[in-house]
Amino acid sequence: MTGRGEIPYYITVHSMTQNWITRGKEVLGIEMDALASVRDRLGPAFAEAVDRLAACRGRIAVSGIGKSGLIGRKIAATLSSTGTPAYFLHPVEGAHGDLGTVTAGDVILAISHSGKTEELTSILPALRAIGADLIAITSGLQSPLAAMADLVLDASVPREACGMNLVPTSSTTAALALGDALAICLMEAKAFTSKDFKRNHPGGELGRRLSLSVGDIMHASAIPLAFEGVPFGIALSALDKGGFGALLLTDASGKLSGILTDGDVRRILCRGLADMDGPAALVMTRNPLYATPAMSVAELMDIMEQKAVTVLPVADEALSVRGIVHMHDILGKGTLKFSPTAEKQGPQ
Repeated sequence: MTGRGEIPYYITVHSMTQNWITRGKEVLGIEMDALASVRDRLGPAFAEAVDRLAACRGRIAVSGIGKSGLIGRKIAATLSSTGTPAYFLHPVEGAHGDLGTVTAGDVILAISHSGKTEELTSILPALRAIGADLIAITSGLQSPLAAMADLVLDASVPREACGMNLVPTSSTTAALALGDALAICLMEAKAFTSKDFKRNHPGGELGRRLSLSVGDIMHASAIPLAFEGVPFGIALSALDKGGFGALLLTDASGKLSGILTDGDVRRILCRGLADMDGPAALVMTRNPLYATPAMSVAELMDIMEQKAVTVLPVADEALSVRGIVHMHDILGKGTLKFSPTAEKQGPQ
């Protein structure tokens, strides 16, 4: 019951919930606009920064203080785990002896929204004297940090997400995203592979999976399999029921001879080649790429990434089908169990 003139509690709560959802969307929208602004300004300085970081003879020293320092720690961790050795240099600790960790072969990646942070700018002359290159991530394009830097990556944002335009939100998101962009470009510049990722993540779940063999993760039962001579309509039904997005096809001797995927079916239909009564052999992809049970999962992932495929047959040297493997089995999104005694089940 409510008194005269009072608003029922459930109406008030509902209104507040809707207000917070609306406000949350506004915050995300402001940060999305900030990232779009940084993206649209990305230019030659970014490309040169990637080249300098890729050519670095030492390590990348990422530095910043406060919220920028927290972002810097994450960037340093991302760089290190993806093939570019990096460490975080706290400006205050740097001024009290930690500059000894910096060498002339290092590159400094300094982060400051204003570019005027005294704790950071005070150590920059010493860093330059050591001989390290300096790349700045800042919105202060006329700041002391920008003036001392070899390269400046413009992280300016239209506004912060808070109503006062003060709390570091959009600006830290922009700095973090620029760090991610640098890391991904460096991965590609250095041809960093899943094998390298496994080496750097021996304790991680993905690292453990990459150390397995294909035989450990493949689906060896309920394999979507059919004779290449079956009518296309029957093959299509078997593909649909299989749950893998692919149907393996064999010749008269039972050897792997082809594959039919969801993508193949789409192309067949678009080109008007769908003859439901014709043999599947006429439309299948012949001599498909396949994995072997002894192949490492790391090697399998490299092949899948290079060939842009998500599912592969598993066969032995004689082309006898042994199983099927999906990218989800590597990434852990399927129902596959990785304990040695667990039953391997197909997708539901």
